Amino acid sequence: MTVPVRLAKYLASSLPCSRREAELYIEGGWVSVEGLVVEEPQFMVSQQQVTLHPDAQLTPVAPVTLLFNQPFDYTPADTAPLTNPVQINAATQSPDDCSGIHLLKRHFVKLTPCTPLERNTGGLRVFTQDWRVERKLKEDAQTMEQEYVAEVAGELSPEGLKLLNHGLKFNGKPLAPCKVSWQNETRLRFALKGVMPGQIAHACQAVGLQVLSLKRLRIGRISMGKLQPGQWRYLMPHERF
Repeated sequence: MTVPVRLAKYLASSLPCSRREAELYIEGGWVSVEGLVVEEPQFMVSQQQVTLHPDAQLTPVAPVTLLFNQPFDYTPADTAPLTNPVQINAATQSPDDCSGIHLLKRHFVKLTPCTPLERNTGGLRVFTQDWRVERKLKEDAQTMEQEYVAEVAGELSPEGLKLLNHGLKFNGKPLAPCKVSWQNETRLRFALKGVMPGQIAHACQAVGLQVLSLKRLRIGRISMGKLQPGQWRYLMPHERF
């Protein structure tokens, strides 16, 4: 019987290549054992068939950022990094994801949730492994424009739309000017910076409207696009918030 050895050691001796190169191949999702991709260099093998993908690349696995269309009934904890966000897995990746990023199991661990949504709100969320993205979203939170659509009911006061754009207060302080317009007869579009929990509902109530639902469509230059509820996609390398 063959003594089991670490996959990295086996691959390094069979290619041949260095142990570090073998680890990069494995961590990059380029190595299969009996037809199944194995991403752990410490995986033990003996007589199984080990295959290296013909397109294998010797590049370290880069941290990723995921864009998620949060359904209205999704309530993740925003107080700590998530090790396995609910509904974010290989099965819920958008079929329209055109990032070209090689999907790996490690992309779903140590994800930090950014730009939280208030309760009973759906739409665009950001989960990242990249400290640069996390810092960008935190540092620019007050200056980065976000776009929301609010489904509303009620009768808008005569000066209501003007007041929604500028002239209302929240928590005793004047709200900064924003851009508010009708998307259709029941939906208002808000484009604003430094949005606070409850701000949009309060502003609507002040002019005679009730918010029935609220969805975030955009953060900075990144929009949700065709991403369906409960699906996610990778932030592409050229995209910037």
